[in-house]
Amino acid sequence: MKQINSEMTYNITQVANITGLSKQVIRKWEERYEVISPKRLDNGYRVYSEKEVNTLLYMKSLIEKGQTVKQAATYTNKQLEIEPLEQVENTNLYNTPDKYLYSLLSDSTLCNEDNVNRILQQAYHSYGLETFLNSIIIPFLTEVGQRWSDGRWGEYQEALASLAIRDFLVQLRRNFQFNDNAPLLLGACLPHERHEIPLHIILLQCMLQGWKTVILGPSPAPNAIESTVQQLKPKKVILSAVTLIPFEENTQLLQELDEFAGKHTNTKFYIGGPGAIQYAEKVELEFIQVTNNIHDIL
Repeated sequence: MKQINSEMTYNITQVANITGLSKQVIRKWEERYEVISPKRLDNGYRVYSEKEVNTLLYMKSLIEKGQTVKQAATYTNKQLEIEPLEQVENTNLYNTPDKYLYSLLSDSTLCNEDNVNRILQQAYHSYGLETFLNSIIIPFLTEVGQRWSDGRWGEYQEALASLAIRDFLVQLRRNFQFNDNAPLLLGACLPHERHEIPLHIILLQCMLQGWKTVILGPSPAPNAIESTVQQLKPKKVILSAVTLIPFEENTQLLQELDEFAGKHTNTKFYIGGPGAIQYAEKVELEFIQVTNNIHDIL
């Protein structure tokens, strides 16, 4: 297991979003004025600490008050020699809803599971489901994947964050109020596919548009999708495969599902996810639509 890194860090895209500065300006202030000294990962990518983000925000505020860039840089460096920047000026790093996103990243980095769950509750009740999903959950999961990929996070941090999100989304789906007469949509991971979080997000987005949903969880039995469709007769079916594992386990899986879909003309079938889209390039599908766009489904 990789060692847990307790320092909160940001990549340059996040810093640009937080500060409103371009990536070019951030690099220029680093190289020409030396107001910040971001660490570099083994792959050469810069990572910025909270202190460095606050430094950029502070320097930006001086420029907005009329100082030249050079004057602001000189004054900022002098202030940093006297006391920590956080005590110089109360800089607002977390602009809503970003404050929840970065709080989630911070507490996940420290493996504070209780705090993660508390922040999820607060964010959801503050912004409602649509903003919660699009502006907090999806960006958070994207950053989780990036931190795991580049080595900033260890296995335990990634697992804790992912499980917390999954459990919270499951809870939201169970408590969602829908019309009994709403059309039914079935969501299913393919056999041997265990990444279910994207499917939960898609189904919640569909529920916002008036659909009642049922989900088959990770790695359902080979015949579970067919038997559930025959029993429930949903209006639409969304199949998901993040990885290529389902198709490696059964090279005929997609053709078999397409043939099955052709026998149920009253149900529209869709399939998405990186693994499914990649594999579908090799297969001609007649009855299943390949898409990674929720608008195609709705």
